[in-house]
Amino acid sequence: MYNEGKGYFMKKMMKLFMFIVILIGFQNFQQNKTTAGDKMIDIDIETATFAGGCFWCTEFDFEKVNGVIRVVSGYTGGHTENPTYEQVTAGNTGHYEAIQVHYDPSKVTYEQLLQVFWRHIDPTDGGGQFVDRGPQYRTAIFYHNEAQRRQAEKSKAVIEKSGRFSKPVVTKIIRLSKFYEAEDYHQDYYKKDPIRYNSYRFFSGRDQFLKKLWARQEMKTTKRQWGSRQFVKPNDEQLQKKLTQMQYEVTQRNGTEPAFQNEYWDNKQEGIYVDVVSGEPLFSSTDKFVSGTGWPSFTRPLEPGHIVEKKDRSFFMVRIEVRSKYADSHLGHVFSDGPEPTGLRYCINSAALRFIPKKDLEKEGYGEYLKLFDKK
Repeated sequence: MYNEGKGYFMKKMMKLFMFIVILIGFQNFQQNKTTAGDKMIDIDIETATFAGGCFWCTEFDFEKVNGVIRVVSGYTGGHTENPTYEQVTAGNTGHYEAIQVHYDPSKVTYEQLLQVFWRHIDPTDGGGQFVDRGPQYRTAIFYHNEAQRRQAEKSKAVIEKSGRFSKPVVTKIIRLSKFYEAEDYHQDYYKKDPIRYNSYRFFSGRDQFLKKLWARQEMKTTKRQWGSRQFVKPNDEQLQKKLTQMQYEVTQRNGTEPAFQNEYWDNKQEGIYVDVVSGEPLFSSTDKFVSGTGWPSFTRPLEPGHIVEKKDRSFFMVRIEVRSKYADSHLGHVFSDGPEPTGLRYCINSAALRFIPKKDLEKEGYGEYLKLFDKK
């Protein structure tokens, strides 16, 4: 009996040992699999670094861009190791307030990010940006490799030759050395304290300057071009004939359609939404979400350059109105109570939009957006 019991015990121990070996092997396999997956993700994601003044604002501007995965506020370009916000704002570390943009190059290119950068700064100001003064608020493009350097130099040359600025462009193009992440309370500040952020942004003068520089002149001109297209805005009589009563009321008179009684609030098809007047691309179904408000809601624009934001003080409230760039159509409003990844909710009137299903994108001239719906 003793020998039989001993043999039984040894068999049980052997089975337990084999189970542990198999379990450890499986965990190692899973860990290696995860590591490999992480490496694949790193390969697919690229990084760009910009300094555009207050990083609260530049972080907000870039997080709205389709294809941007994450934006991190931080410091770079200086000589102090592990600088604090207090040290940098004192202006003695040589650092810039900067952001690192982590993006999917299959959805947005570095060249397009450069265009976003130029449109959100004053590149002629060598002493800071808007209300923020000091070397830490200067503008710069920090390139990660030679390809980025060449594209940055090219884009700067285009800006210099555009004739838009009466003073020299002083934005520097600098090799990135080391980037230090800012303190946690600075990350996504516009989400953590939207009231203070919006108040700061308004009184900084940033948006007023940018609107005057980029929007006012273009809005007064009736002829527009986006992509390879030309757009001439119809006069009021033509618009009344072209649009339904609701479309005209919303786009031309800043009206609001009834909730839950509009065309696209519950639309779940794949495709893009364009301006009903001009056809300029505005939003994508890939960024649409169910907000429960009864209007189409999006986390970000498809083409940020086609969206103009302005203060709306009607009805004894302060809101951010959203308009299309070329047609100057009233679209709706943007709020800071949306889901990740942006925390924004673009609440848009269906009457301001025309939906183009995925299957019709090519034939209607929007084939470039088919890649949004590629299954990976």
